[in-house]
Amino acid sequence: MAEAAYSPRLRDHYETVVRPKMIEEFGYKNPMEVPRLDKIVLNMGVGESTADSKKAQTAADDLTLIAGQKAVVTRARKSIASFKVRENMPLGAKVTLRKARMYEFLDRLINIALPRVRDFRGLNPKSFDGRGNFALGVKEHIVFPEINYDKVDQIWGMDVIVCTTAKSDDEARALLRHFNFPFRK
Repeated sequence: MAEAAYSPRLRDHYETVVRPKMIEEFGYKNPMEVPRLDKIVLNMGVGESTADSKKAQTAADDLTLIAGQKAVVTRARKSIASFKVRENMPLGAKVTLRKARMYEFLDRLINIALPRVRDFRGLNPKSFDGRGNFALGVKEHIVFPEINYDKVDQIWGMDVIVCTTAKSDDEARALLRHFNFPFRK
């Protein structure tokens, strides 16, 4: 009940700044036509979990801290002998964020985590899938402030997929640029 009264900073930013700029830029007739953020999916693949199955659970725990929502351990669908993978073996972790948690995570990603990435030169503006979804990879999950560097035994990379309701990549790129995504020039 208390969560409904609270509105994340980036959601307010979307309503007051992003939506009017998008209407001006693309000439939408209806305010509901304006693309918005749909969900953010965080994924952490742990290849070493073939040798030690506890690694996937550790990754899920770290992802839970980063996302602020319980992560799910992902398992192999079928056996692949050359990768030493058996069916139903834990291989990683994922979490899907929507609504308030999505905006909170995005705020931390843009303003805290990405500036802490070593040799960061901006996000690739071509990392769209053709349907308005953006994917980026983070090489070290320790750039997030929720992770205590001293307690981490292994550093993993993670994928961040930002799903939007945009029809094209240009609309999605404009939407994310208005959210201050640090795209390369």
